[in-house]
Amino acid sequence: MMGGMSGQDYREWQLRSEFAEVLGSRTEELQKIPDATLDKDGLITCAVLPLRDLVVFPRMVTPLFVGRESALSALEFAHGAGQTVIAVAQKNEDKAEPSIADLFTVGCETVVGRVLHLPEGETTVLAQGRRRVQIVEYLPGESFLRARARPVYESTEHSRETEALMRAVLALFEKVVQLNRSLPDDAYVFALNVEDPGWLADLITSALGVPVPDRQRMLETFDIELRLQRLSVMLGRELDVLELENRIHSKVQSEVDRSQREYYLREQMKAIQTELGEQDAWSEELTEVKDAVLKAGMPEEVQTKALKELERMGQMPSMAPEVAIVRTYLDWLIELPWQKQTEDNLDLKRATGVLNRQHYGLPKAKERILEYLAVRSLAPKKQKQPILCFVGPPGTGKTSLGRSIAETLGRKFVRVSLGGVRDEAEIRGHRRTYIGALPGRVLQTMRRAGVINPLFMLDEIDKLGMDFRGDPAAALLEVLDPEQNYAFDDHYLDVPYDLSRVMFITTANTLGPIPPALLDRMEVIEFPGYIEQEKIAIANQFLVPRQLEENGLSRFPIAFGEDALHRMIRGYTWEAGVRNLDREIARVCRKVARRKAEGRKIPDRIDAPAVAKYLGPQQFFQLEAEKQDEIGVATALAWTENGGDTMPVEVVLLEGKGNIQITGQIGEVMQESAQAAMSYLKSRAKHFLLEPQRFEKTDVHIHIPEGAIPKDGPSAGITMATALVSAFTSRKARRDVAMTGEITLRGRVLPVGGVRDKILAAHRVGLKNVIIPRHNEKDLIEIPKNVRQELKIILVDHIDDVLRRALHKESSIPRKVGRKKRAPKAAAGKK
Repeated sequence: MMGGMSGQDYREWQLRSEFAEVLGSRTEELQKIPDATLDKDGLITCAVLPLRDLVVFPRMVTPLFVGRESALSALEFAHGAGQTVIAVAQKNEDKAEPSIADLFTVGCETVVGRVLHLPEGETTVLAQGRRRVQIVEYLPGESFLRARARPVYESTEHSRETEALMRAVLALFEKVVQLNRSLPDDAYVFALNVEDPGWLADLITSALGVPVPDRQRMLETFDIELRLQRLSVMLGRELDVLELENRIHSKVQSEVDRSQREYYLREQMKAIQTELGEQDAWSEELTEVKDAVLKAGMPEEVQTKALKELERMGQMPSMAPEVAIVRTYLDWLIELPWQKQTEDNLDLKRATGVLNRQHYGLPKAKERILEYLAVRSLAPKKQKQPILCFVGPPGTGKTSLGRSIAETLGRKFVRVSLGGVRDEAEIRGHRRTYIGALPGRVLQTMRRAGVINPLFMLDEIDKLGMDFRGDPAAALLEVLDPEQNYAFDDHYLDVPYDLSRVMFITTANTLGPIPPALLDRMEVIEFPGYIEQEKIAIANQFLVPRQLEENGLSRFPIAFGEDALHRMIRGYTWEAGVRNLDREIARVCRKVARRKAEGRKIPDRIDAPAVAKYLGPQQFFQLEAEKQDEIGVATALAWTENGGDTMPVEVVLLEGKGNIQITGQIGEVMQESAQAAMSYLKSRAKHFLLEPQRFEKTDVHIHIPEGAIPKDGPSAGITMATALVSAFTSRKARRDVAMTGEITLRGRVLPVGGVRDKILAAHRVGLKNVIIPRHNEKDLIEIPKNVRQELKIILVDHIDDVLRRALHKESSIPRKVGRKKRAPKAAAGKK
C-alpha cells in the first residue's frame, strides 16, 4: 500500500478496509499505463476530467465517483485508449456543467483504471496522480474537454532547510493524528517513511481533509520549500482547532461534575433556609401542590402515595428532568374527580316526557331507563349502575338516545369512540417508565367529565381490534364489571379508581365480534330497524322540522306529503335507520332554499313527483314477488344490517354426475344448509317417488340472485329444501309464500333470528303467506297489528309442513307411460 493511498482512504481505513485492499491490489495495474507523450513544444494533449470537491495529487491513488455524461465520456475514451487524463478541480462545486472559465489552470495528469458502474447510477474509477501540469489551452470539438498542458518538474535535491521543514511538518502531523480521531495512527507511520519532501507535503495535505481552495493552493505551489512552509501553517491552524475542541470536551465533562456538586450545595441551602424560616419559589410551589393534594378528596391510600411522590419531588433540584414527570403525575391525581358528583333527577313523568319528545319508538330502551329511575327512587343507596349495550343497525338512534338519557338523569354526558382501538394501553394507560406516558382513555374522559358519576358512552364496541400490543376488549372486562370497577387499576396512576358510580352505555351494530366474556357483563338492548310507517312518523316529528329550521325554511308554509316520504324511503334510501332519509330530506330542503334565494316560486307541498324532480332518478329498486308459480324457485326471507329483505332461491337440474354447485356469494353456513337440504331430499327419495339413481346422473345448481352481495346464515335452509323438492318432483312453488328457518337432516325446522324484519319485508313486497319456525312464535309480539292482520303467518315444526303449504300437490309435467298407478295413491295417502 506504500504510495498508493490518499488522505480520504486514511480517514476511511477502518470502515472500508476491504476496499483499501482492493485499491492496493490494483496499484500495479495503474503503473503499467505510460505518461502522455510530449510534443515538439514540450506539451501533452489529454482529455480533461473536471472534479467536484476533490483535488488529485501526484502519486496518490484515489477512487473517483463520476456522474456527468461529459466526464464519463472522457474516462471511457482515456481508459479505452490507454491514455492519461488531466484531473482539474472546478472553482464552484455546485455548478453541474462547468465551463472552461470555471476550472482552475493547474491540475494533475492522472491515470484511470477500471471503470465500475454502481447501482445508484454513479460510476467509480480508480485513479492515480502522476505529475502536476499547467493547462495552456483548450482544444475545440469532442463530447468532452481536451487540453494542452505543460508538465511541472520538481527538484529532488534536499537542502538543510528542506530537511528541517520536513521534520517540523512531521512533528505537527504527529500531534494532529493524536487529537484527530478520524485519522488512524498508521497515517503518521506512513508519512514518517516518505523521503521525498514534495510527496510528503502532498500526502499530508490529502490526509487533512482541508477545503478545496487550500488543496488547490498547495497543488499550485511548485516550490517544495514554500509548499512545506504553507503546510506547516495549515497544520498549525488545524492543531489549534483540535486543541480547542479538546478543551471544550474537557469543559463539558467538568460541567457535569459541577452539577453534582451543585446538587449537594442546594441541599445545604435548603437546610439553611429552613432554619432561617425563609422559603424560595421552589418551596412555595411544593406547598401549593401539597395543599391541592389535601383538598382533592382522594382516598387515604391514594393521598398517601401522592404525598410520598411529592416528598420525593421535593428532594430533587427544581431543574431536574424527573421533576416534570412527577409533577404531571401529581396533576393527574389532583384533577381527577374523587368525590364530586351530580344528583340524579328521579322524576319519572319528566323522564318519560323527555324520552318521548326526543325519540320515537324504542320502547325497550325507554322502559329500562324508567325502571332504573323507579328502583333508584325506592332504594337510592343500594342500586348498582346498569351497564347497557345498545345493539342495532346504523342510524337507529343509539348514540343520540344516550345523550337523551343523560339529560333525563341530569348527568354529565361523555363519549369515547372505540372504533379501531388496538392497543391495551388506550384503555389502561402506559406505565410511567415510558417517555410521554399518559393514563388511558377511561381516566382521561373522567378527568374531562369532572364528576365521578357521569353517563359514559363507549361507542362502537364491536369495532375493537387486537394486535401485538394487547387486547383492549380484555382491558374493558374490569371497566364494565360492577364487581370489579370500584377499584379500576390504570397503569399510569397505579392506584385504584372508583368507576362503580359511572353509568356505562355501549353501542354496537352486531354482537358477533364482541368476546363472550365482555358480552356477559352487559345488558343487551336491541334496536330493531324501523318499519316504513315508523320512518314516516320520525320524519314528520323530527327530521322535516329540523331540516326546515337548519335550511332557513321554517317561516315558509312547506310540508312534505306522505307519498313523497314513501318515495324517498323506498327509492332513495336502503337502511334500517333514518340517517340517509335525513340526508335526502336535507337535499330537498337545500334545493327549495336555492329556488327561494333566486327569487323563484317555491312549492307549499312536496309530493312524490317533486321528489323525483329534486333528487333525480330512483336509486334503489326492491325485489318484487314472483309473477307466477314456477318449478325450482322459492322465496326466502333474509335479514341484513339494513333490515329485512326477500331473497329468491333458484334451482336448476342438469345432466351430470351428481355434483352440487352453489353460487351468489354464499358463506360457509349457507353452503352447509344447502348440503343438509340435499341430504334430506336423498334420504326421503322414496317418499317423493324419486329413483336413487337419478341423483347420481343429475347435477344441481343452486343460485341466490344479487351475486355481488355476500350472504350467509342457516335461515335459508327450508327455502333451499323447498326449491330442491320442487325441481326434482316438478311441483310448482307458490309465488305468494315466503319462508325462513333452519333445516336439520331429519327435516326438523329450527328457529332463526330477525323474524320481525323478515316479516315486514314480506309485507312490503305484497306477499300473503309467511312460514316461520314454531319456536319463533314469541317474536310475533313485535309485529305491528296491521301487518299481522294482512299476512297469514304459518308456524311449522317439520319440512313436510313447509312443502304442504309451499308446493302444489301435483306435478306440472305429465307422468311417463308405464309408471305404477298405485305409487301415487300411496304417496297421497301419506300426505
